[in-house]
Amino acid sequence: MKAVVIEQYGGKDQLKEKDIPTPQINEDQVLIESHATSINPIDWKVREGYLKDMLDWDFPIILGWDVSGVVVNTGSNVTKFKKGDQVFARPATTPNGTYAEFVAVEEHLVTSIPEQVSFEEAAAAPLAALTAWQCLFEVANLQKGQKVLIHAGSGGVGTYAIQLAKWAGAYVASTASSKNKELLETLGVDRFINYEEEAFDEVLKDYDVVFDTLGGEIHDRSYNVLKQDGHLVSVTKQPDEELAKQKGVNAQFVFLNPDGDQLAKIAELMEKGEVKSIVDRTFTFSEKGIRDAHELSETHHARGKIVVQINPLNC
Repeated sequence: MKAVVIEQYGGKDQLKEKDIPTPQINEDQVLIESHATSINPIDWKVREGYLKDMLDWDFPIILGWDVSGVVVNTGSNVTKFKKGDQVFARPATTPNGTYAEFVAVEEHLVTSIPEQVSFEEAAAAPLAALTAWQCLFEVANLQKGQKVLIHAGSGGVGTYAIQLAKWAGAYVASTASSKNKELLETLGVDRFINYEEEAFDEVLKDYDVVFDTLGGEIHDRSYNVLKQDGHLVSVTKQPDEELAKQKGVNAQFVFLNPDGDQLAKIAELMEKGEVKSIVDRTFTFSEKGIRDAHELSETHHARGKIVVQINPLNC
């Protein structure tokens, strides 16, 4: 099969197209013929070597941790899926990722694609939507009527977080540039903050939850927005425990845990129209296509998700 791999850490020029063996599945896995994948910041962070202490893998590494496609083979213990089923998944975090024509995934991490959802829309969702779900509901325990600030609402995780928070009945504030105001309000944002003109920590106070997808000084200033015993949830950096204690808030870093049951709940919301994927750009599956997709992701200015079509004739 064709795959795009890295054989050493470095820039996007390390992304190389290779012919490698098709994965052999075990008794608990399904083999998915991939029709689409998507790009997430973790992809190029791994590529650059930023996570090599956390993810101590041997080369070559296939990046990518989103897949949508069609089941072409099942292990002997698999009961939920059969050949021909259209599915999507956030596979386990291994060096055998989804920049490939075929992906082996554990059955419990796989769920069916809703009928009206395209392969591209499905591939955009798993990692980003699951990140939003776990941060908002598992960690922050967001409840109906609470107030949440979602940083970078026009980004891949942010677009799903806004929709999930609105579905849960929360009041949602979100930061973005002026060009994304209409998008965020369409997604349901109650209080739009143009970060170019307003300082979020000067106009917001007594929030129950802040969802930090940016880090840096934005993370540090976010403590000022929270009420006592509020939650700061970050996907970018470990919070300062002393500062959190001083401010009287709960602060936690979240690294996504793949979860097929949660993805199935998200699929139900997509089927009902409560959650939709916002796709900024679609690239073709090739060495150049993946490199170009990484380049766009690294700008931090994509609106929603970046998708790669692996089998576009069937999408």
